[in-house]
Amino acid sequence: MLIKSKIYIIQNLIVLFMKVLFICNQNQNRSKTAEAIFKNKFETRSAGLYNEEPVTEKQISWADVIVVMEDSQRKELSRRFPKQYLQKRIISLGIPDIYQYNQPELIEILNSKVETLL
Repeated sequence: MLIKSKIYIIQNLIVLFMKVLFICNQNQNRSKTAEAIFKNKFETRSAGLYNEEPVTEKQISWADVIVVMEDSQRKELSRRFPKQYLQKRIISLGIPDIYQYNQPELIEILNSKVETLL
């Protein structure tokens, strides 16, 4: 019983310190929402691919896991950062760009998908 508790605590510490970078097109709605709702579970940041300050090599290097919202974003990362792309775990959630920041439906989908993948 005591051993299980220690393992549980260790697993939570590992998860808590996992660095997760959420990426979408503009970093306004999907990735920003994900960054906010998971900030107490992981060390989170967010970035966009096509905004005024697009994701950087430094941000990619910082992350343990990169979570994109669509498969096309994964392809774009492979084009822009081929070396880092091969070294990172990149997960696509398959969430289309139809949601607003903190929209309840988006939060529900993010929670459901991230829970099963991370």
